[in-house]
Amino acid sequence: MLKGIRPLLRGSTWSGMLFACCGALASLPLLPFALPATTVRPSAPYGVQAVLVLLVWAALTGAVGLIPVTRRALIASARHLLRVPLPDPVPARRTAGTGSGSGTDRWRTSLWLLLHVALGWAGSLVSGVLVLLGLVLPGNWLGAEAGLSLSGRSVRLDGGRLSWVVALGCLLLAATVCAAVSGALRWLAPRLLGPSPAEQLALAAEREQSLAERNRLARELHDSIGHTLTATTIQAAVAGEVFGADPVAARAALRSIEESSRAALEDLDYVLGVLRDQGAETAPTRTLADLPELLDRLRHTGAVLEPELSGDLAQVRGALSRAAYRILQEGLTNALRHGAGGPIEVRVAATPDRLELSVVNRTAAATGPRTGTGTFPTSGHGLPGLAERVRLLHGEIETGPRGPQHWRLAVRLPVRVSA
Repeated sequence: MLKGIRPLLRGSTWSGMLFACCGALASLPLLPFALPATTVRPSAPYGVQAVLVLLVWAALTGAVGLIPVTRRALIASARHLLRVPLPDPVPARRTAGTGSGSGTDRWRTSLWLLLHVALGWAGSLVSGVLVLLGLVLPGNWLGAEAGLSLSGRSVRLDGGRLSWVVALGCLLLAATVCAAVSGALRWLAPRLLGPSPAEQLALAAEREQSLAERNRLARELHDSIGHTLTATTIQAAVAGEVFGADPVAARAALRSIEESSRAALEDLDYVLGVLRDQGAETAPTRTLADLPELLDRLRHTGAVLEPELSGDLAQVRGALSRAAYRILQEGLTNALRHGAGGPIEVRVAATPDRLELSVVNRTAAATGPRTGTGTFPTSGHGLPGLAERVRLLHGEIETGPRGPQHWRLAVRLPVRVSA
């Protein structure tokens, strides 16, 4: 029994009934414009004239739903009073290429408005009459009497205990009508005011674009900030060890830390600007032309690099050049973090059709002392991020051991597809 009356105790039931009553009252200003319909057939019976007025009134109410701003107002009010999670309507320009126009949404809005007004008037009138009966029947207040006739038998309520029972039943029935009207509106709202298939497609595309942008920013942060923190940690350790014996080398390491930190701050400022919806910032562009500077900074960590550059790197432009720089940066960062000392081989080969990148480092125990600060933590996002970046460029990636003591990262990217 408690489960049956639970809807009557919810605040959403009464806010929904208030929403229904507001719809009924909002249609009243249109009624005077429907009354002239009685002049079409002045000699017609009263019932026919009433039907004509109702039809014109319904047509005017539905026409209001064709106004674009009406849908937005109805969604906002339904979201607040019906407590139904409805997204804001998608602008027509964003659904232009989805194969469905905004006309369907306007007709759905008109249908919703007609049902909203009809349920509002029906619920208000029925519940109002029931509440009135429930208030005046007990004790024969105001001289009220009621009668029920069924199969030749009649019962009259002119006071007494039966009047109180019927009055309580009227009040419960009025509350049930309110709950039914509110439930009907909550059931109809997602179907008529919710996003259409075209809007759902546009919202899905928008979410996909936002997710892709966030993933790209996450890769940029991982590649740039992760590399900078790894390099500066090792450089700081180098500077501390040689500060007394070789001040020149220590100062060079500190300058490298400053340069790396400044570059990382530029990347961080850009990412934060995008996350705050500040479109004025421009993305820092680092390409293969900046590779010598990257290698110089790494040498200040004490790493031994063996670069092999071949081909015309200047022909690699745009997104391909920027992605190649990030791939090499991530490969060198992994070599610094997880390598076991020894030389790091860096190979870049550019041909008219293909760009090949590889980074090879030692994985066995180093034969000599290694400068550093211990084991670096790993997030597990580096190689999956590289694989995603390579996939978007239609390239190939290979990672794994090369012999018993080396690890190799090899990437092949087509130049013509990504240029």
